[in-house]
Amino acid sequence: MKSLIVLWKKIADESAIRCRTSATIDCKTVEGRYKHEGLPFLTITLPSFGKDFQKSLDQGIVDRNMFQGFSWHAGLPRFLGGFLDLVFDRGSGVLLDEPDIDAILAIRQLTLIYSKILLPCSPVREQKAMSDYFECDKEVALHDETMEPADLADFKRISRILFRSLFSELDRKIWNLELIPKHGPGATADKCRANGKYRSRTWTDRLERYFPSGDYLFPNARYVHEEAVHHLEPGSEIPVKVISVPKTMKTPRIIAIEPTCMQYAQQAMLEAINEGINKRFLVDFIGTEDQSPNQRLARKGSLTGSLATLDLSEASDRVSNQLVRLLLDDFPHLLGAVEACRSRTADVPGIGLKRLSKFASMGSALCFPFEAMVFITIVLIGIERELSTRFTKERDLTRFLGEARVYGDDIIVPTDTVHSVVHALESFGARVGMAKSFWIGRFRESCGKEYYDGYDVSIVKVRNVFPTTRKHATEVISMVSLRNQLYKAGYWETVKWLDARIIRLIKHFPFVADTSSVLGRTSFLGYETQKMCEHLHSPLVKGYVVSSRLPKDPLDGPDALLKCFLKRGRQPSVDRNHLERAGRPRRVDIKPRWASPF
Repeated sequence: MKSLIVLWKKIADESAIRCRTSATIDCKTVEGRYKHEGLPFLTITLPSFGKDFQKSLDQGIVDRNMFQGFSWHAGLPRFLGGFLDLVFDRGSGVLLDEPDIDAILAIRQLTLIYSKILLPCSPVREQKAMSDYFECDKEVALHDETMEPADLADFKRISRILFRSLFSELDRKIWNLELIPKHGPGATADKCRANGKYRSRTWTDRLERYFPSGDYLFPNARYVHEEAVHHLEPGSEIPVKVISVPKTMKTPRIIAIEPTCMQYAQQAMLEAINEGINKRFLVDFIGTEDQSPNQRLARKGSLTGSLATLDLSEASDRVSNQLVRLLLDDFPHLLGAVEACRSRTADVPGIGLKRLSKFASMGSALCFPFEAMVFITIVLIGIERELSTRFTKERDLTRFLGEARVYGDDIIVPTDTVHSVVHALESFGARVGMAKSFWIGRFRESCGKEYYDGYDVSIVKVRNVFPTTRKHATEVISMVSLRNQLYKAGYWETVKWLDARIIRLIKHFPFVADTSSVLGRTSFLGYETQKMCEHLHSPLVKGYVVSSRLPKDPLDGPDALLKCFLKRGRQPSVDRNHLERAGRPRRVDIKPRWASPF
């Protein structure tokens, strides 16, 4: 772990040169506090400093209640003082008229570099996250009982204007059995994996009405009566399995693993929903796959101040199932199908089975699109109330295209409506994360990109601890990626130090293009050529290439036929051995070989 301190000091020194200041005392502070506080100082305390800094940028002044755990000199913290003096006035703590962009970038880089490192939380923090998941669902149920009828009426009216055409099409497709299911790549609650999912014959009574097992579990009618389908009544359905996965050392990410049959039907719904959104004006309100529109709007907001960026806490866990039911209320087949493929109960570690009030947790294929539809509806309600008007037709809403947009829990709204929008979101049970929401100053953040006054101040983050041997393939791959990101960010002295460490792990480390399969060094000077291919007469370099072998999972008979029928597109499968091997590799390795540098 000491290598993480060395990396921090390298970046600090290089940032100090760029900003014409000194980081010597800062490096001693980090080294000393790491010695006494351990890794949480890098992964929890420093990121808290970075978040307070971002909020100070937005507010235009440093609040004495922020930066807890750090000493002060006059109106600013002592830590990273040389950089802070280039952004804020030391005496008053007020933002300078022309703050140094390089200093803003340096402070963010030095404080947030380890904020997303994939390390497990302590058991206490993990248990608290599970308890919070349970308590959050109780709050959703209580909020459902206190919703104002006027709010619900506005929600239904705005949602009809937005989604009437989309929902009518989906309703018709469900009635005509036009949805085509598919299996996702992830784990399932009943532990079916890869090709084994096509052998599953477990279905629920709720699914049968809208997704008949004879049409969805068999390639054609010939096989329907040859194998029995195990139908589960509502009380005996398999619950979603709630687990934690690494997010930050402060708190894990809580997700729910769906049963195979539910996931199978959800994927059919998801594909139809995304196709419907992408061919309507809704694509400019809701992001389903592309984050770049949100990022462009965040940059615009940082330049002009006309757009605010909002972030929601526990976004998916606070979307009530009752709101989704209200959203779909006029479309009985669509409502029935969505309810049929929604898991009603969850198995929460340390708590047991819990009937869910939320619509779905992360892990459900329908979680992302429906939370976006709920949030954009509420956002437009907030805008409507700010303008003291009443939207009645589609044209009333399309005037806000390019000003209001939702991608998951990242929300863009006009700055002059932000207070009404925040109030509307919270009145419908959402929780706005004020620490990551910006609308006062020139700082904006959305979908992984951060901007100040139009300048991109996004940073590079370490995702894995550094490897000690080439056998730690995942960590080696992550380290090479980190090296290349730092190179593009201009930390070239730091990159030289990383290059030396990487070369000690992997002997061959050539210069390659971003598109090369070789684990190599990207450079603005281009790629190198070590020899020419005898057959293709194209350049080759020797380097390490990621190698993984899919586990054996043979599939034959009607199950293989079903998989082939469910394939999208007219082209043959990319993997000709997909009926013999499938699933996620159990391990990843890197092997030296000659390959193209581009």
